[in-house]
Amino acid sequence: MISQFRRYSESWIARIFFLIMAVSFVGWGISGEIFRMMGAPTWLAKVGGETIEIPTFQAEYQRALTQQTRDLPSGQEVTAGLRRQVGQQTLERLIAQAALGIELSDMRIVTPDAALAAQVRAMPAFRDSSGKFSRTAFDAALQNAGYTEPRFLAQLRSDIAQQQLLSVVGGSAAAPDAEVKPLYEMEFEKRSADMAFFPLSAAPEPPAPDDAALTRWYENHKDSYTTPEYRRIKAVELSPDSLASEIKITDADLQAAFEEHKTDYQTEAKRSAEVISTQDEAKARTLAETWRGGVDWAGMQAAAKATSASAITQDDATQVQFPDPDLAKAVFAAQVNAVSDPVKGQLGWFVVKVTKATGGTTTTWEQVKDSLRARVLASKAADLIYDRANKLDQLLGNGTSLDNLPSDLGLAGVAGTLDSTGNTQAGVPAPIPGPAELKAAIIAAAFQAHQGDQPQLTEVQTPSTGGSAYYALSVESVIPPGVKPFDTVKTQVVDDWKQDQRRRSQDKAATAMMLAVQGGKTFSDAATVAGVTPKLSPQVTRDQGNPAMPPELQRPLFGLKLKEATMVETTEGFVVAQLVEIVKPDAAADKAGYDQARSAVSKSISNDLSTVFVDALRQRAKPQINQQGFDSVVQAQ
Repeated sequence: MISQFRRYSESWIARIFFLIMAVSFVGWGISGEIFRMMGAPTWLAKVGGETIEIPTFQAEYQRALTQQTRDLPSGQEVTAGLRRQVGQQTLERLIAQAALGIELSDMRIVTPDAALAAQVRAMPAFRDSSGKFSRTAFDAALQNAGYTEPRFLAQLRSDIAQQQLLSVVGGSAAAPDAEVKPLYEMEFEKRSADMAFFPLSAAPEPPAPDDAALTRWYENHKDSYTTPEYRRIKAVELSPDSLASEIKITDADLQAAFEEHKTDYQTEAKRSAEVISTQDEAKARTLAETWRGGVDWAGMQAAAKATSASAITQDDATQVQFPDPDLAKAVFAAQVNAVSDPVKGQLGWFVVKVTKATGGTTTTWEQVKDSLRARVLASKAADLIYDRANKLDQLLGNGTSLDNLPSDLGLAGVAGTLDSTGNTQAGVPAPIPGPAELKAAIIAAAFQAHQGDQPQLTEVQTPSTGGSAYYALSVESVIPPGVKPFDTVKTQVVDDWKQDQRRRSQDKAATAMMLAVQGGKTFSDAATVAGVTPKLSPQVTRDQGNPAMPPELQRPLFGLKLKEATMVETTEGFVVAQLVEIVKPDAAADKAGYDQARSAVSKSISNDLSTVFVDALRQRAKPQINQQGFDSVVQAQ
């Protein structure tokens, strides 16, 4: 047997077999070592030929998460669900940008240096008090936002190019009348109704209830006669207000602060405009003449499309929001509803018609002098607060009670009993000093802490003052919620019982009238029987009401058929109404309204086209996602 095996092993078939086995084992071992040496991939996503590295995603994710955190209520923690949601949104945005970047590269679309520089210089965040571009403000803004200059400029250059591409994709959208007309008719349709009011105040006075009825009412509505949980707290505050006596503020300080933050007290002028863009001056002049000849915007969109030009709208935009600085100057120099001459810009030739102009506003120093004081105080107190906060934190960390803190720290003390809304047992706001953000934080913390917890120093951002403040508190006692005894609330029980009887009476009367109208009786006759005087409502649309019509009636009114009746309850009683008039809008007589509807539909179509276009680019790029890398960033605490 052995000799046979030896002979077999010397054959070519056996030698090939053992060679394959040897290579397999060696390769297995080597490849295993290679994979172990390689470690986890450093990329988070691959989009076409582009790679999104994990550090890039992490920086963008942290910036987006910080923005979301600022919007959370004070004291609320960031949940795992929110982190994952922000991470997914950030990743999708980066993938879309990468896919767009590939398309821009393929189409050789670039942002000229001149256009990039003009955009940077036009940004309000980079201007000084005189309104001119400031290198110091530019550097400070980038540092605060966590950007390096090359990274910011690269991102802005990409954004400008992407905006140009998407404006071309969406700019060709023209809303057909088949879509515009139904929207226009629904939006501007007007209706009016006969109304009959049954206010609770007009209900017959109910007879005095006996004790049995009151007791039964009280037992059935105990939730209306409860006391909330109260907590007695003791707290100390360290804030610019508590240090105000140590800080001197002059009018010169206030004037300097006003100059530094002048842009905060100004609103920029805005324009809504219809813009046609083309690369050919002759085409621009021809389109301008056509427009001046009375062609409406829909017609100009069609004319632009026929000549390979772009027709876009810009709504309520500031000067820096227009993609071309020369275009922006032309828009803000144009007269409303007048077609401009062709304007040469950095991105082509433009013809402009401004449809709406809103002027900017400026607030004077005298008008904001008092509010500036809090900002200046916070600024001057910043270093002092930081030093005092460190000392206070050390004292509390060493177990010092609030009662034994030194008196030279500039602290403000507060003690009292309050509920979770910040009201005292007397039903008035607790007299907690300091800015609103600090008050809200103390109230929230009072109902999160436990009785006996050691006070801890907590910092609170106070945007209303432009700074921050600190507090520490302890809960001294807790008064649990409870039901007020019947004898202490009997008067309120009587009033509530009587009001309920009035409501029942008016509900019954209004229901009887509505049924009579629905049964065929005229509205006037039914109102006479009910003892009320009917009233014709003003005409209203779905979105524009009238003080003479209860808002509770406005929406149901547009679900009725002509002569159909309904009944609604308001805060004051009941209203019976019958639809008596439907006024269909006339597009021919209301060109502005119809154009408004067309613009809304066109904008929606444009946005949809851009979304579909970007999604198509994304699918074509076939992004690969490193889920493990994504989880490692998003799930990090």
